[in-house]
Amino acid sequence: MDVRRSGERYAGGDEAAGITSRHAFSFGHFYDPDNLRFGAVLACNEELLEPGAGFEEHPHSHTEIVTWVAAGELTHRDSAGNATVVRAGDVQRLSSASGVRHAERNDGPVPVRFVQMWLAPLEPGGDPAYDIVHGIADSTPYAVPAADAVLHVRRLSAGERTAVPEAPRVYAHVVRGPVRLGGELLDDGDSARITALNDPDDPDHLEILAVAPAEVLLWELSG
Repeated sequence: MDVRRSGERYAGGDEAAGITSRHAFSFGHFYDPDNLRFGAVLACNEELLEPGAGFEEHPHSHTEIVTWVAAGELTHRDSAGNATVVRAGDVQRLSSASGVRHAERNDGPVPVRFVQMWLAPLEPGGDPAYDIVHGIADSTPYAVPAADAVLHVRRLSAGERTAVPEAPRVYAHVVRGPVRLGGELLDDGDSARITALNDPDDPDHLEILAVAPAEVLLWELSG
């Protein structure tokens, strides 16, 4: 288990324009050859947009873009004709495939905080696709078949435990903490890259313990 702390993230965005970004992997002008991806995960960006701020229309291709809103409301528009408002507790996926353009803005009166994760598809190309699930339940995994990955959302009460999925790789991102994972204390923005099968029948299997009310995103990755 490789733990990465929130303070180690690469700073991006444009704070003067009301955009604060923190990147877990190489992103934009920042390049680290030892931190390009973890399995299918190419990016895990923590974003904060002040009211009226946002990302103007820009292109993407060959990427599965999954967005989790933690607070506020994010307005999404894309060149395929989709126009939605993504609220706290919603999961949004944009399959950019052979190419799509989109814009993301905070048109609300309060800051919007969200986590955006990019995954590499198994095969490039195809037609762009869009999906949104409003108020996803903890017990409902969100599959991204194009990347052979599954997102699990875990909202935990203080003292509650949950098992880490059994998979060759698991990427865990703490939206809100603190939680204990494998003997490590993780807090807001911390993450863990787990590389081993995690058999729930093994008495030493990894699990998450919420020290206080917590929210954790777990990516179950095929390899």
